[in-house]
Amino acid sequence: MGALYGDGIIGHKGAFPREWVQRMAEDIEELFQDALKRPGGAVGRGPKRYYVEIHPEHLRGFVDLVTHPWVVAVCEAVLGRDYKIVEIGFDVPGPGAVDQPWHRDFPAPEETTVGRRLNSLAFNLTAVDTYEDMGPFEVAPGTQWDTSEHFQHEMFPPKSFYPRYQERAQRKMPQMGDISARSALTIHRGTANRSQKSRPVLVLGVDAPDARNAERHDLQFSRAYYEKLPDSVKRHLTCRVVEELEPIVQGHTIEGLMMGEA
Repeated sequence: MGALYGDGIIGHKGAFPREWVQRMAEDIEELFQDALKRPGGAVGRGPKRYYVEIHPEHLRGFVDLVTHPWVVAVCEAVLGRDYKIVEIGFDVPGPGAVDQPWHRDFPAPEETTVGRRLNSLAFNLTAVDTYEDMGPFEVAPGTQWDTSEHFQHEMFPPKSFYPRYQERAQRKMPQMGDISARSALTIHRGTANRSQKSRPVLVLGVDAPDARNAERHDLQFSRAYYEKLPDSVKRHLTCRVVEELEPIVQGHTIEGLMMGEA
């Protein structure tokens, strides 16, 4: 609670074995190549940078992730015992990705701006060991509470605000097995990837009962897979149960990221 209400981000080192992460990385690579072939399968988050929303059952470690004691404890502490999983996908900043503009992922809801309460979290798991030249994630701690009256689309602060973020900026260098949780309202950006390697990152989006981020996503499960899920997982899902999975049409595009800062 202190870290997420203070800095806006918290991490847990070595939450998963490297072998588990390697399987996740294999799944992400296969899903990424498939998404690139489908219209709207992979949406741009800037030059050489993509986001892909996926069906949870295509990720072998989905149940391991959402039942991990640390993930459950963080969700319950910050969002309440009736938290809802609303999104799973991954970011891929490839070689040549440029600095993103500083931003938050969606406009701050009234529950945060007026009620001073966080009602959503984003969990991130890197698929690779992160190094300085791979375009690490950069965050400006404490900025989840910033008002957005001068922000474009309530998400993009003017460049005159950048010195404040650069003064606070922390670059994160997670290694395989590490997991973080953050408020997606904390001002952040992906930095330029000057390496020859991609830096895929899994994203899990979780809401408090009164948040509405599920409207931006389309979490689906096939009936056969859903029926085998533990009840402890089912009770936390905001989803559609379908006879046959349908292609996801990504509904959360962020136009302001398309050009980057280069």
